Amino acid sequence: MRANYKLQRLFIDSALVPGAELETGREQAHYLINVLRMRVGDEVLVFNGRDGEWHAELVEAGRKTVRLRTTKQARPQTPLPDLLYCFAPLKKGRLDYLVQKAVEMGAGRLQPVLTQHTQVSKPGTQRLEANVMEAAEQCGILAVPEVLEPVKLDRLLAGWEADRRLIFCDEDAATNNPMQALSGIGETKLALLVGPEGGFSDDERAQLRALPFVTPIPLGPRILRADTAAVAALAVIQASVGDWE
Repeated sequence: MRANYKLQRLFIDSALVPGAELETGREQAHYLINVLRMRVGDEVLVFNGRDGEWHAELVEAGRKTVRLRTTKQARPQTPLPDLLYCFAPLKKGRLDYLVQKAVEMGAGRLQPVLTQHTQVSKPGTQRLEANVMEAAEQCGILAVPEVLEPVKLDRLLAGWEADRRLIFCDEDAATNNPMQALSGIGETKLALLVGPEGGFSDDERAQLRALPFVTPIPLGPRILRADTAAVAALAVIQASVGDWE
């Protein structure tokens, strides 16, 4: 079943069953009442990442909270995509964009990775999670991706899952065509690694290329910003070996 984009969607971290009484947070209440001008009796869609999506009716509107009551399920719960998205954190505005687009493009887990040229060493996990929720609300996603704690690249690679293929964006690849590099990948669990604005260091690139579970890919003949490269790489992966097939 497809999402109903005519109704406002809200993430609410409460159990969703028929007749459940729910309360929004203050920001959600402000948005519903003061921005959208919704009133008692109006309907929204709610989801929590566990119990599917539900129709809910506004039963009480206050300045600090809105009370909702679920009526019927709109869509059953879907599983998280099994795509691990690893990225070097960027500065705030571009990091917000990067996270939101990763969710839209089907990432199931988001792993900040600290590399030698990473610009931001301590990305705010709460801010990342807020961007994940916003993207999920806007895009009809039911399974909310998990945001993991930042980890250094060496540690990430040392604890890598043996059966997961890691695709990394390599600006020094010999070809401009990423499809050629991905053509030999069969059905397997996937991950994507996108570096920082300064790219991977020579040592990091050599380390990655030496690992048997790593596949380097190019992203065409032009130099891309890190946030643009992330979207381009996700699109290529989903179209060639991901869930767009």
